[in-house]
Amino acid sequence: MTRREVVTTLRKERFITDNKGRKKAVILDIKSYQEILEDLADLRLLAERRDEATSSLQEVEERLKARGLI
Repeated sequence: MTRREVVTTLRKERFITDNKGRKKAVILDIKSYQEILEDLADLRLLAERRDEATSSLQEVEERLKARGLI
C-alpha cells in the first residue's frame, strides 16, 4: 500500500481511514455483522411481502386460539 492507513475505534465498529482521516472501510465484530445480516434478511422479507393482505391483531388471536396455540 502506498498510503498510510489508520484504524480508529468508535463504539463497536472500527474504521480504516486514509492519511487524511477519511473513512475507507469498516471492521465489525462477528456478532454485529450477524445482526446486520439478520436485519437485512428481515427487510428483504418485508419488501417481498409488502403487497400481501394484512390481518388485524384480533384475527390473528382468533386463528391462534382456534389452533390451540394460545
